Amino acid sequence: MKNVQALTRPIVAALAAAGLALTLAGCEDATGKTAEAPAAGGPPVSAAVVVEKAVAETQEFSGRLEAIDRVEIRARVSGFITAVNFKPGSQVKKGDVLFVIDPRPYQAEADRAQAAASSAKAKADLARLELQRAEKLLADKAIAQREFDERASTQKELDANARAAQAQYEAAKLNLSYTRVTSPIDGRVSKAEITLGNLVDGSVVLTSVVSLDKIYASFDGDEETYLRVGGLAHKGEPVVVRVGLANEEGFPHEGKLEFVDNQLDSQTGSVRMRATFPNTDGTLVPGLFARVQLGGGSATAKAILINDRAIGTDQNRKFVFVVGKDNKAEYRAVKLGPTVDGLRVVREGLKADEKIVVNGLQRVRPGAPITPQLVPMDSNVAAKPDDNKKDAKVAAL
Repeated sequence: MKNVQALTRPIVAALAAAGLALTLAGCEDATGKTAEAPAAGGPPVSAAVVVEKAVAETQEFSGRLEAIDRVEIRARVSGFITAVNFKPGSQVKKGDVLFVIDPRPYQAEADRAQAAASSAKAKADLARLELQRAEKLLADKAIAQREFDERASTQKELDANARAAQAQYEAAKLNLSYTRVTSPIDGRVSKAEITLGNLVDGSVVLTSVVSLDKIYASFDGDEETYLRVGGLAHKGEPVVVRVGLANEEGFPHEGKLEFVDNQLDSQTGSVRMRATFPNTDGTLVPGLFARVQLGGGSATAKAILINDRAIGTDQNRKFVFVVGKDNKAEYRAVKLGPTVDGLRVVREGLKADEKIVVNGLQRVRPGAPITPQLVPMDSNVAAKPDDNKKDAKVAAL
């Protein structure tokens, strides 16, 4: 029995080796082709030379559009609304009558004040004539000095009464004009909050008007942004700002940074900024969300640019794989900046003319050999179908 087992062991070993060979030979992909072993020089990857060119430093933020002028329309006098002279959402001009408050009580008060002012003025004029006569009589010693002084005092009192009555008349005319509620600015009016026939006073908001010819875009910048452009803004030097709405591509609207706050928020580390944009066509509406791109002035500097696909994340650090000596992958931590023309700015970690892996990072290990295939560094670099198939074969094996 022992002899039989000894004889069968080599046969079993041979069969096992043959089965393993058949199993490896049978590893085929979905197309029926036999899987290929990785190249001797290392796994194939796509590599590209980093781009170095002069760029204008920009950063992107989220912001909101705000009206430069926003006015709540309120009544300055109380009364009943007798007319509403606008359509909700329409554009109005400065001085357009929006509401009319019943003017009859104020017209009557203005007429009464006018009559009182006329009466007071007539009395003051008479007192002035009498004083002039008294001066001549005093010169002829026809009246006593005491009588002259009394007439002079009466004339001053009546003149003061006339001025007070005239002031009351002017106030009455002003209140009468307030019965016509007008728009103080050019802009777009909201809906009427109070309808015809309601009693209103100064505590009631009738409607609101916002300006449209120019508009603000407000956003919060970080400390780095403040250090970069804050000084320029405070000196009055132009800093270009562009915005794009949610339904727009890129940043088609160009304006200028006009306000940077005088301090940073210690809790958030941000600073409030505001840019002004022309809005002659009314496209920009207060309250809309805006994507804000902040430039850094007209100055440009050379920068290293790479594709975002080449960037890996190691906990809280960003890294790339540089094609080093003997085509070995070199781990390189990088400090990133904003996106320019679809490519990412690298502030630290890379030099000009270095080659980095842009596709196939999952097959690369630091210090391991790779087989780089040179491709252009642009924003449209994508993984090759062959690369995906090779990944699938390795996973299947």
